[in-house]
Amino acid sequence: MVRKPAARSSGLPRLSAAHWSNAIAFSILAISGLVMAFGKFFLQPVIGGTLFGWLTYTLKTMHNFAGPLFAVSLVIVFFTFLRDNWPQKGDLNWLLKGGGLISGGEPPSNRFNAGEKLIFWGGVFFLGVVVVSSGLVLDKLLPGLVYERATMQVAHMVHAVATVLMMCMFLGHIYLGTIGMQGAYKSMRTGYVDETWAREHHEYWYDDVKAGKVAAQRSQPAPPEQPPSQTVQA
Repeated sequence: MVRKPAARSSGLPRLSAAHWSNAIAFSILAISGLVMAFGKFFLQPVIGGTLFGWLTYTLKTMHNFAGPLFAVSLVIVFFTFLRDNWPQKGDLNWLLKGGGLISGGEPPSNRFNAGEKLIFWGGVFFLGVVVVSSGLVLDKLLPGLVYERATMQVAHMVHAVATVLMMCMFLGHIYLGTIGMQGAYKSMRTGYVDETWAREHHEYWYDDVKAGKVAAQRSQPAPPEQPPSQTVQA
């Protein structure tokens, strides 16, 4: 087995906590945001105004609590995976071939392919900065800023557009990480991929592991549990 402690890894506690916290917070924010923004068009006519009012109030509260968790976990995810998301050999070729959609075979890639790097820089970094910053403005948490009507309107529009773009990118990422690619979710859950999977989807990374340039297992295995000490009743 080859260990791939990437975004799909749960072997490292910090990676697992940051990734799953980010995923859960994103899901809460996406669902609550969509209901608050568009629910009156498709949900309120079905459940009625009273229930819709209570639902949106609850979701707004969840949105406000999940926002800081999303922001903090996003920062941790960014700095954790920054090292392996710089442009590398084969990225341009991967993009030109559409990740294999055009050529019919998946092009070689490193630990993260060019598509994952686009998600990282476009979704996690750029849109992440825009979404978090505009969210802080909407919550009136930035000191020294005049929170007049025009400012809040602009922040609301920027936040809405950026979050819709982020949801589109992340939903594609979620699809490929679950049912869209065989073995992807298992590798995220366990932190391990077998050599066949690694060679097929991340050939350059696999070659580096086999050549000893990259450690096959970056984290130390958990120490075995010690048997409980025996006590003697006096």
